[in-house]
Amino acid sequence: MNKLLVVFLGGGIGSALRFVISSAVQRASGGDFPFGTLTVNLAGCFVIGLLWGISGRVNMPFLLSAFLFAGILGGFTTFSSFSIETVSLIHDGAWRMALLYAALSNILGLGLAAAGYALATL
Repeated sequence: MNKLLVVFLGGGIGSALRFVISSAVQRASGGDFPFGTLTVNLAGCFVIGLLWGISGRVNMPFLLSAFLFAGILGGFTTFSSFSIETVSLIHDGAWRMALLYAALSNILGLGLAAAGYALATL
C-alpha cells in the first residue's frame, strides 16, 4: 500500500477522534479553558511515547509505524489549535489562563510522552 495513502487514512481517523473527544471534553467542562484540546494533546503525548517504546521492542513494519505515528497521532494531536487557543486567551486578557495552558501542555506533554515510553520499555 502507498505510504501517502496510509498516512492519509490514519490522519482522517485521528482527526475524527480528536474532534469527537475534544468536543465532548470541552462540552463537559463548560468553561473557557481549552480542556478539550489539552486532553487530546496530552493523551496523544502519552500514546506516542508508549508506541515509540513498543516499536523499539518489536519489529514494527514501516507502514504500520507511518499509519500510527504520522497518520493517527498526527491527526489526533493539534499544535495549531493549541497555538490559536493560547493567542485567543491572551487577546481576551486571560494571561494567567494562557500561561497555565501553555505550561500544562508542554510540561505535562513531555512528562506523559516520557511516561508512556518508560511504561512500554519496562
